[in-house]
Amino acid sequence: MTATDAVPSVTTLGSGTRADPVTDAWRTLLSGDLDRYHSLLDKALAPQRDYLTDAERALYDGGKRLRPLLLALSARLVHGPGGLPDKVVRGAVSLEMLHVATLIHDDVVDESAVRRGLPSVNAARGPGEAVIVGDMQFVQAVRGFVDCIDTGRDLGLVRSVLDVAYRICCGELDELRVDPSWGTGVLVERYWRTIDRKTAVLFGLACECGVALVDGRTRDVRRIGHYGRRVGRAFQVMDDLFDLTQDESASGKPRGVDLARRRLSLPIVYAMAELGEDHRVSRFLRGELPAPEDVTPLVDEVRATAGFARAYAEARRQALDAVEYLRPFPRNPYRDALERIALHVVDRGR
Repeated sequence: MTATDAVPSVTTLGSGTRADPVTDAWRTLLSGDLDRYHSLLDKALAPQRDYLTDAERALYDGGKRLRPLLLALSARLVHGPGGLPDKVVRGAVSLEMLHVATLIHDDVVDESAVRRGLPSVNAARGPGEAVIVGDMQFVQAVRGFVDCIDTGRDLGLVRSVLDVAYRICCGELDELRVDPSWGTGVLVERYWRTIDRKTAVLFGLACECGVALVDGRTRDVRRIGHYGRRVGRAFQVMDDLFDLTQDESASGKPRGVDLARRRLSLPIVYAMAELGEDHRVSRFLRGELPAPEDVTPLVDEVRATAGFARAYAEARRQALDAVEYLRPFPRNPYRDALERIALHVVDRGR
């Protein structure tokens, strides 16, 4: 399959209405787990009641809870139907708190005014308070994982959480320390390393925690971790493509933010290589041209390159690799759901 075979039209990417297997899995396979999740989330957030605004609380209500879903499905992949241990649901809640902490910190670093169509914590409070609110979510997340410990093996999960948090910080710094004059090969390698640290590790942690918290075999923990990290890679590449295609009504942020901020996402790196160093897109990204009031023409030129299609093909390859890591697991509804989610990550915009 070639890149041009794999990529949808640049005019349709981000406008599709395919069935959502994330919502479907919560409703059909995990409805009881979702009720327990909401109950434990309310208890976990109760100590912060005097410090979180309604908009900040909405960060927990507005998303699809993809990472907690992956944790729960991974647990049931091994555990099967029947009641899950409480520590699994507590782990799912703690994982979402860790994710929300990264969102708040991301908006501080990016100076973002909007998150999911609402004012970001950074915009509402300023960066100083926003960092503290994000830190509060992180601390409560770690405390939640500590509460999951009831065996010596569970203690390793806390170490994994702290290691993932450290790598996320490294990824955030890596993203800010990129030189557009580097060669394409170096930029692509740097991109994969950055998203592995910034995004994919949290997806991998979700899946590993799910299997580990039901006492799954070590090799199964490793396999499902590989699945999660491949899904995380595909998810981030697709987000980078959507940044170039979706308008604010769909994404909750202006189109072309990465380009405007000179962030070298994969489609932008490929476009620079294709357009050449003298093209205005490349010159702008190197800082040789001032930021225009409207980046739409630059965004459209990036979208028109074969590099855009090539980045989509890379995302699909990661999703297909993720599905391969599920093959050693027995076929059951939870594995089917994990397969559908991996493919949905790259099909959601078609």
